[in-house]
Amino acid sequence: MGLVEALVEHVSVKSALVLAPGLLLAYMLFAVVVRPAWKEMKLARMPGARAPKIKSVAPFGVDFLYNGVRAAMANQNLAFWKKMFSEVRALTAEGCIAGRHIVFTIDHENIKAILATQFGDYGKGEPFHREWKAFLGDSIFTTDGALWHDSRQLLRPQFIKDRVSDLHVFESHIQTLFRAIANGGALNGEHQAVDIEAGNGRPVDISDLFFRYTLDAATDFLLGHDVKSLSNPRQEFAEAFAEVQRIQSLVSRAGALNMLIPRHTFRQGMKVINNFINQYIERTLRLSPDELAGKTKSDAGYTFLHALAGYTRDRQVLRDQLIAVLLAGRDTTACTLSWTIYELARHPDVLAKLRAEILSVVGPTRPPTYDDLKSMKYLQNVMNETLRLYPVVPFNVRLALKDTTLPRGGGPDGTQPIKVLKDTPIAYSTLVMQRRADLYPAPSADFAPVDAFSPERWQRWQPRPWQYIPFNGGPRICIGQQFALTEMAYVLTRLFQRYGRLDSHMPPGEPTLRADIVLQPGDGVRVAFWEAAGGLGLGQGQGQGEK
Repeated sequence: MGLVEALVEHVSVKSALVLAPGLLLAYMLFAVVVRPAWKEMKLARMPGARAPKIKSVAPFGVDFLYNGVRAAMANQNLAFWKKMFSEVRALTAEGCIAGRHIVFTIDHENIKAILATQFGDYGKGEPFHREWKAFLGDSIFTTDGALWHDSRQLLRPQFIKDRVSDLHVFESHIQTLFRAIANGGALNGEHQAVDIEAGNGRPVDISDLFFRYTLDAATDFLLGHDVKSLSNPRQEFAEAFAEVQRIQSLVSRAGALNMLIPRHTFRQGMKVINNFINQYIERTLRLSPDELAGKTKSDAGYTFLHALAGYTRDRQVLRDQLIAVLLAGRDTTACTLSWTIYELARHPDVLAKLRAEILSVVGPTRPPTYDDLKSMKYLQNVMNETLRLYPVVPFNVRLALKDTTLPRGGGPDGTQPIKVLKDTPIAYSTLVMQRRADLYPAPSADFAPVDAFSPERWQRWQPRPWQYIPFNGGPRICIGQQFALTEMAYVLTRLFQRYGRLDSHMPPGEPTLRADIVLQPGDGVRVAFWEAAGGLGLGQGQGQGEK
């Protein structure tokens, strides 16, 4: 009989209750004092230098952890990170937070090492996998090594050009989006009558509609059945998906204190999500292998799920990959479209130039082709500038999978490699890095300041490698990048074929940057659309995008 079994057999409930506080205290002492001290001794023996220390006055960095969580809840992550690096006067810093050694960086050379040149040294890690498993399972976003490689190989064929350039799935929901804009919000049923002309100048939260549009398009693409959230003000699946992300983000940022985050609504939301996804998986798996093989990409009923099921019939694998792609396909596109409209409403001169290009290439009514979208340089510049200021995933983390280094940031002058102990989290921010003034030419009459929205900068400037990575980089670069860019370009083109003017109904000042998992406008994007003079619009029919 083992020691643990012997103790359990001979310790009464009363004794256990008496011992519990002492055991908890002993564990906390080990976690926040003994283990960090042991790691410090090991770090001292490793070659390399140390990064500047994070400023913290409370024991075990509890004040830093508290301020970080409070900043996240108040949508002040950008300010918090800027303050952290300004206090240490460096681009990389380290600290021991609640007993855990952490490195923070906005140095593009260190980010390059994490994501590419030292790819084998860093990964998601088992703690991240364990923390996110209930939501994303063993998907491409939560795994390393063979599991990650298998997931990527499974998904890659679904994002080849032939699939990405099939624009029908985007066009099929555009007309519903126009009706919702005119309605001032989501429709009350698919068949609600809407006076399109009465919608001119009517304020609408376009961010909410974009999240609905991309959810409908994503579920249509993935499952062959959209959830019709544009046609229902209350949509259970959409609400569950948003709540699960909110709680997951808080859990991730709370670190050692994450057990204090209530998870009741998370569990409720996951039940809704899983029930919804599983009904389509079951329906697909009822097809025989011959029936599945008989479906082709020209078949109107052929979906992303059918394609995945052609490679695996494992229900859990299908569920995990579907939710991961749904998260990426819906939220990234909706956020970037929201930020684009936010900035275009504040910059009518940019909107005028964008619309002039769109009309010169496709006219006021013709649905654009894939080649049309790629040919519009100013449209590409507008999207690049939006992603520069508002990268989709603003904060991210990798775990050191072994004792290793980061290229620079250590020593008195910050040029020496930093020693990194196995299991050390490396937190990095594309949001902060892409707003570093030192990575840009000095502001002038021909070049706007770093925090200004200026698509014109892309006509005479290109970022150096790894200084602009809105979709990450290296082997784990976003597999759906072209799909997302194509959808965004398509929606913007269709919008400004129809609408010639935007009015902003947002408060003045800086926008609220809400960073749950993706970066979205914390106050929505309230604007008013005006149809172009002369009746140039899309009211005559839906049209079909070319393949």
